[in-house]
Amino acid sequence: MRPLPLTAEAVVFDCDGLLVDTEVCWSRAEAAVFAAHGHDFGPEQKALVIGRSVRDAAAAMADCFGRPGAGAELAGQLLQGVRAELARGVEVRPGAAELVRACRAAVPVAVASNSPRELLDTALRSAGLADCFPHSFAADEVRSPKPAPDLYLTACEALGADPERSVAFEDSATGISAARAAGLYVAVVPSLPGPVLDHDWLGTTLAAPELRHWATHLTARTSLDPRSLDPTGGGLVGGVRGAVERDGRSGCVPPDQVDHQLK
Repeated sequence: MRPLPLTAEAVVFDCDGLLVDTEVCWSRAEAAVFAAHGHDFGPEQKALVIGRSVRDAAAAMADCFGRPGAGAELAGQLLQGVRAELARGVEVRPGAAELVRACRAAVPVAVASNSPRELLDTALRSAGLADCFPHSFAADEVRSPKPAPDLYLTACEALGADPERSVAFEDSATGISAARAAGLYVAVVPSLPGPVLDHDWLGTTLAAPELRHWATHLTARTSLDPRSLDPTGGGLVGGVRGAVERDGRSGCVPPDQVDHQLK
């Protein structure tokens, strides 16, 4: 675990379940596919598919149903179900729009989603976030979707950013693995309860005050920037508990350290 840096070259966001409340749409569509094939759908089954691309989720379903080779058929059923759910409209997650705007004011931002382009565009447009992102990248536009690093590497390359000096926001283990493999810092707001996920910062909402504080003090980092990403150089540590451990109170970074960082 490392503190989120106060200087960065880019911030890259996942979409489903993080920025947009689409995980319920996916869960309903997934449950319908499971039911159509005579299977219950609960937390154990959700864990098989959450954060995966449509292709990989369908392959996991095929294995679960004892129908190897049925992935393409199941992917079609899943896509049809998700389209129908998204057509009803989706909501932006609390704090998402504000966080994106704060980050975008300081550094380049992008979306890297494990959804296909069609569903990604629908989700962002329905939630009113499409105009926030001049760059977005979908699972069907890279060689290997998450948990491979391709989406994050592609996003950072397009933004002219070093992945190791950039920050990813994720909600699932699949996405976290992709961001870690690409070398990014990882901030996590889980979309579902469960075991503690790997993270550099962990919270329950994108509207967390210490996260907003970090974003509003974020500055662009260049190769000539003398400020270090070293844990002793300031940053958001681990979530609320990490911040408390650093200054004995609450918040992102002690005010005197923030002032020193930004001079």
